[in-house]
Amino acid sequence: MQGKGIIKVLLILLLLVTAYQALLWFQTNRVENRGVSLCQNSEDPDCYSDYLDSISNKTIWSIPLLKSFTYTDLKAAQMGWGLDLKGGMSAVLQVDLKEYLRKQSGVEEGQDPAFDQALDNAQQRLASVQTDFLSVFGEEWDKVSNGRKLGEVFSYGGVYTDKINLNSQTSEVINVLREDATGVVKQTYNMLLQRIDKLGVVQPNITLDEARDLILVELPGIENPVRARKMLESTAELEFWKTYSINDVYGGFASYDKELKKLDVDTNAVEEEQFIEVDSTIVKKDENGNDVLDSLGNPVTEVIKVKQKTNNLDQRGPLLKLFNPGGGGAIVGSADKKNLEKISEYLSRDEAKRFFPTDVAFKWGMKPSDDDSGNPTQNYLLYAIKTLNSEAPLKGDIVRSASTYTDPQNGQVAVSLDMQGDGPRIWGELTKEAFQKGQAPIAIALDGEVVSAPSVNEPILNGSSRISGGFTVQEADDLSDILEIGALPAKPRIIQEARVGPTLGAENIQTSITALIIGFVLVLLFMVAYYAGGGFVSILALLANIIFIFAALSNMGNVLTLPGIAGIVLTIGMAVDANVIIFERIREELRNDKSLLLAIKDGFQHSYSAIIDANVTTIVTAFVLFYFGLGPIKGFATVLIVGVIMSLITAVLLGRMLIDWWTLDKKKDMSFSMGWSRNLFANLNIDWLSKRKMAYAFSSVVIIAGIISMATRGFDLGVDFAGGYNYTVEFPQNVNVSTDDIKKALVTPFGGAEPTVKTFDGAANRYAITTKYLVNSNEDGVADKVFAKLHEGINSITPVKFEDFQNAESAGTRVTTSNIVGPTIADDIRWSSLKSTVVALILIFLYILIRFRKWQFSLGAVAALFHDVLFTLGIFSLLWGIAPWSLEIDQAFIAAILTVVGYSINDTVVVFDRIREFMNTYSGKSKEEIINMAVSSTVSRTIITSLTTLFVILMLFIFGSGSIKSFAFALIIGVLVGTYSSIFIATPIMADATDELKATEKVKTTSTLARKKVSNP
Repeated sequence: MQGKGIIKVLLILLLLVTAYQALLWFQTNRVENRGVSLCQNSEDPDCYSDYLDSISNKTIWSIPLLKSFTYTDLKAAQMGWGLDLKGGMSAVLQVDLKEYLRKQSGVEEGQDPAFDQALDNAQQRLASVQTDFLSVFGEEWDKVSNGRKLGEVFSYGGVYTDKINLNSQTSEVINVLREDATGVVKQTYNMLLQRIDKLGVVQPNITLDEARDLILVELPGIENPVRARKMLESTAELEFWKTYSINDVYGGFASYDKELKKLDVDTNAVEEEQFIEVDSTIVKKDENGNDVLDSLGNPVTEVIKVKQKTNNLDQRGPLLKLFNPGGGGAIVGSADKKNLEKISEYLSRDEAKRFFPTDVAFKWGMKPSDDDSGNPTQNYLLYAIKTLNSEAPLKGDIVRSASTYTDPQNGQVAVSLDMQGDGPRIWGELTKEAFQKGQAPIAIALDGEVVSAPSVNEPILNGSSRISGGFTVQEADDLSDILEIGALPAKPRIIQEARVGPTLGAENIQTSITALIIGFVLVLLFMVAYYAGGGFVSILALLANIIFIFAALSNMGNVLTLPGIAGIVLTIGMAVDANVIIFERIREELRNDKSLLLAIKDGFQHSYSAIIDANVTTIVTAFVLFYFGLGPIKGFATVLIVGVIMSLITAVLLGRMLIDWWTLDKKKDMSFSMGWSRNLFANLNIDWLSKRKMAYAFSSVVIIAGIISMATRGFDLGVDFAGGYNYTVEFPQNVNVSTDDIKKALVTPFGGAEPTVKTFDGAANRYAITTKYLVNSNEDGVADKVFAKLHEGINSITPVKFEDFQNAESAGTRVTTSNIVGPTIADDIRWSSLKSTVVALILIFLYILIRFRKWQFSLGAVAALFHDVLFTLGIFSLLWGIAPWSLEIDQAFIAAILTVVGYSINDTVVVFDRIREFMNTYSGKSKEEIINMAVSSTVSRTIITSLTTLFVILMLFIFGSGSIKSFAFALIIGVLVGTYSSIFIATPIMADATDELKATEKVKTTSTLARKKVSNP
């Protein structure tokens, strides 16, 4: 074997990487076990996370003279668990360039109708096109501007006066904006990195997709997803405003309410009965219910307070039926949470402006108010703000530092600010003016909501301030962290979000590891039973393969997800393929009476071509998946690429070294078959081509039936493709509930639209609920509204507190996973899936064309791939609703389809490679004879590889759940149909398109007469 030295160096390097990762894991595990031990008896739920946070930047372990590692360094240098294995949250955020463009233009909403329409149209079209916002905006402007130059809009704001003028064309303006927007997206991404670092998540995964202005965030192990979402979506635009009092606007509310009543405006809100307390005289009763009498025998009376309906409710107009004016300081009224949107709509109307000061703006408080006992209510306070020139006198960019502060007198938690630049001067002027106006309040708003509006007791001239708003310590910490990092230049919107509870993550780990171990053992037992001594070599190679895969992924800092484990399980099955190709060729050479050593040499040499071709096509599909995929699918592709490379190294290089060491160095025999398997599949003489018409007929029937089903029944489209909200709700075992019960309970909360409800893989009392309620809404907090409606419906079936319902670890009814996919990302996933499939097919066609130099081979291969894809899709459509497991079409399914494509072409290439070899070896034989001989000589490899692959995929199907079971079923169909199509579709189509097979190169032959036999097992 040539190049043994280089191979040994390569293997030694891999072993060193593996040992290095093992040391890192050992040191990390030691520290984490210490934390578990320290917090074992602690009542503090945050004890363990606080411990890890306290040591995050302390040196834990050192390699002398090389490097010292903190706990953060150790975790960053290892492979992490994805959220579907550890629990946590993932999100895809789209940077909102619509509002950014409005800000940069300086054009207020309503000032330029064409500009407003172009922005709105672009926002709507973005959900159904595969390009960036700026390109779509430019197209929409040209449609609605009636010939106006876009330069007119952006030349007045003062931001781009040096680059844009009145005559600048749309393309010029878009190019300038794109350059600026690219920087904004990157800056938003970098600032989000800092925020996420403050969350204390171990091994977060944050990536930027610049082409689509998307930021992908994975936060495995995050314990408070609601808090994380606020940290991600908040722009942290801090503003300080002068205020009006209730006396300034009370008359406006009353007059405007009368005006609305004249217009007979419908409130579209449920009016609540309102009550007042009045005195009522009653006769006292004793404990037995008898009247209490005084000494003269007269009944004793007492006065109590009772609630009585107000009689003047019908006198109020639409506004005051929903809104209660009054308050103190900057507070001008309050309203129930469910009526905020309608009240805001009333106050924003043009007809409202003549009843209030011209520069007033109404802003709601950030949190609901508390009652007299300090308990939160559903009422929110309304504040009246002086907008001046629509610009806040002071903004958050003046913040130099922020920290949490607890008042020692009353224990109130607040956020302390220190200002920089002109901040101290402007703040001093503001507080001085407010003090002189009778200690008037100054409202402090964050992202358009008032955090607090304290009265100014004295001018503050030193640039320091304090924000109080009924914060918890956690809320104050988060706010100070956000303010210290600074405001985001553009608002990110979550367009896809997934949450997985830690318990479900642990279940996924357990089932995946079980599938991995059982599948691995089955493959090992089969290889030893079939290939004897060669089987033991394959075991060692396979063990090394798995170890090297984990070491490589760890060294790359890869995050292992459930699809990633599926990729490892699949790799175990496919890794055997190279061994099977080699061992079958060695057995073939031995049957030709070659000596053991020569058979081994020729077996390896003649296998390289098929192994390379088969693995290159698999890597091609994996790279396509990696390029077009998002999140877990990209992780699956990474595992597949690493797995294929490691399979080549271990099966071809390590396997050859082990065999040579045993047969050459140790001079011992090695058998490649058992007695029962020695001549299995040997000397086959089957006319495969004659059976192609039957195969064509069978495939046509199945595919046509599938196409009809796809056209009529369609697919069970997952939320990835259809868009919407998907929740897994688990009920306690003692709650008797059905899918119909859940549908009926949710129809009304979800606006009359019936959700899709399915049992979750047959698990008792675990249901998958999917709805499109409010999926097209772009308003803030819409995900929280949908979740609240879900709770409302489920609560009508079995009472459950909201806090317990959203806690995946609670003992009662709870949401264990959730997945939110907006229309933009759903369309993106659909198109990327289609593009990835088409691109993979084109690349494979070109590779086969270059490799085999005949278009007929490419035609046969790609026709078989189309056949396999349509066959699998048809089966999924036909069995949807019949099979007792999920047949949902999601991203994992697309990964399965492309894996099937890679596997199928793998099979086909092996057959084609043997046809090409026989074309040169048996140039005197007919086309039919060559093809039948080639198929017969490779059918053993095809069947054995398919069998070993099915071992592990079946285990994944049996033990997997959710999309993994669907993924595994698609692979099972794909392996079976791929094995069938390589023989009965690809090869016959190539044959039918070819006149004759002629030799393309001369084959060197070597006499075997002088070769000494070492063994002939």
